[in-house]
Amino acid sequence: MSAILTIGGTDSSGGAGLTRDAQVARDLGLTPRPVVTAVTAQTDAGVVAIHPVPPAMIAEQIAAALATGPVGAVKIGMLGSLEAAEAVAQALADCPAPRVLDPVLKASSGGALGGPEMLRPLLPGLTLLTPNLAEAAELSGGAEAHTDTHREMQGAGILGLGVQAVLIKGGHGAGDESIDYLYGAGDPRSYAA
Repeated sequence: MSAILTIGGTDSSGGAGLTRDAQVARDLGLTPRPVVTAVTAQTDAGVVAIHPVPPAMIAEQIAAALATGPVGAVKIGMLGSLEAAEAVAQALADCPAPRVLDPVLKASSGGALGGPEMLRPLLPGLTLLTPNLAEAAELSGGAEAHTDTHREMQGAGILGLGVQAVLIKGGHGAGDESIDYLYGAGDPRSYAA
């Protein structure tokens, strides 16, 4: 069974974060190796409290997880601070596995979990960045995109930050259909669900 390094926060409601990552990894036949960046107290209604893990401890967790054996991929979620992002970037410097970053800037319930500047240390060489529509707007420094042209401009701007590909998730958009947009090498693609 392949292993996946999952880096992010806990979610006491069980609906997101490392809890969800571990469930999905197991469902896919993977062994999760979780690294905790923050402990949160959350309900379905909102974030009650956030306790960040010290950056040195984040780095130690990553080193221990990688010392256990190779990983086939790295999935990064909630970071909580620029210092945490810097610790993650430095600890992964020699890890050859593809990296996916889901830039958790707000909890699903709406509570702020950090700003786009904290993601900068992780972007150069990142395999895939998966912002939702609001996060893509924050990362590109503009308003939320409502047209294909605007979304393509945001995608190009985010690619300019050094990532290999960006998947702008449309699940928070208007309408009954959720459309995700992939930008990277080649023509843009869209996926409807």
